[in-house]
Amino acid sequence: MSSYSPAETAEKSGFSIDTLRYYEKIGLLSRIARNASGRRVFSDDDLRWLGMLRCLRETGMPIAEMLRYSELARGGPETVRERLELLQAHDRRVEERITRLRDQQKQIHWKIDLYRGSVCDGTPA
Repeated sequence: MSSYSPAETAEKSGFSIDTLRYYEKIGLLSRIARNASGRRVFSDDDLRWLGMLRCLRETGMPIAEMLRYSELARGGPETVRERLELLQAHDRRVEERITRLRDQQKQIHWKIDLYRGSVCDGTPA
């Protein structure tokens, strides 16, 4: 298993070192190993977990919900049903946002088409 310094982990995960520290402080990251000199050392498992956290964050999951998911994940197999419910609820919210974005994109496309037409015929839009 590979190990990574905080700087390498920040580069690989896309999170800043400050965010890694913050996530560890609030409990989104737990049990980060330390080397002989007491510095944090991240593993491949930590990077995979950070990938999940990035996915949840970038899809709009609030930190409080991410914390709940983290707590449940540490709870083992008996929390799978709750984790599933939490992720399904989040997925529904993501789907609703995607639908709203598609509708808004249609408006943008309409305006683009309008401007293209006005550029061609010289009429202001």
